[in-house]
Amino acid sequence: MYAEERQQAIAGLVTQRGRVAVTAVAEHFRVTTETVRRDLAVLERAGMLRRVHGGAVPAGTLAVVEPGLGERVNTRIEAKHRIATAALALLPGTSGSVILDGGSSTAALAELLPGDRALVAATNSVPIAARLAGAPGITLHSLGGRVRGITQSAVGESTLSALAALRADVVFLGTNGISAGHGFSTPDEAEAAVKAAMARAGQRVVVLGDSSKLGREHLVRFAAVEDVDVLVTDDEADPAVVAELEMAGIEVLVA
Repeated sequence: MYAEERQQAIAGLVTQRGRVAVTAVAEHFRVTTETVRRDLAVLERAGMLRRVHGGAVPAGTLAVVEPGLGERVNTRIEAKHRIATAALALLPGTSGSVILDGGSSTAALAELLPGDRALVAATNSVPIAARLAGAPGITLHSLGGRVRGITQSAVGESTLSALAALRADVVFLGTNGISAGHGFSTPDEAEAAVKAAMARAGQRVVVLGDSSKLGREHLVRFAAVEDVDVLVTDDEADPAVVAELEMAGIEVLVA
């Protein structure tokens, strides 16, 4: 196969799979990893993909545009419900404390929180706080701060100060992007700062992210792979990306 043919085939794989690893491409085409890296460099200069740590993603994958909460709530509803159902097994036992990040996947979990145990729940999300206020078995702590309209979640110094004083059994975070190289990421710096503070506040850190987030990298990382204990995703997740995350040390639950 000529180099140009191989490069076109690699570009097709990236488009089809959403992410490819250098080692997997080298094995697929029976060439060296150095050859693959040169091919990826050529394709990146042509604007056909974007190189990331250990591989490549489609050119438009490194996003800076953040979808609003209303848009996200109405996408991949079934997958998020399965993820939230699986995440119930990660709650503290008969009693304990949790922190819920703002987002559509964590909102799906809030809808399913059982009323047969004593849970202290802290959240920066206005919709989640409204859902849990008065819910049986829930003692709610609403984290104050400046509310971002796009996510309907509190951010800023007030939110960070409140989180600095907390220590929860389990923290449940949403994310916009997941990759072994860049970790867990989101487009907004203020949102990322709150997510990072939540991760520091948790005895156990769980990320809820549907398979469309895998292989995506956004502007601001809020947690490296080693900062997260468990990722809960759905059964459309790319096995190669899942394997890469597991090799990096994270437990991946597929719902």
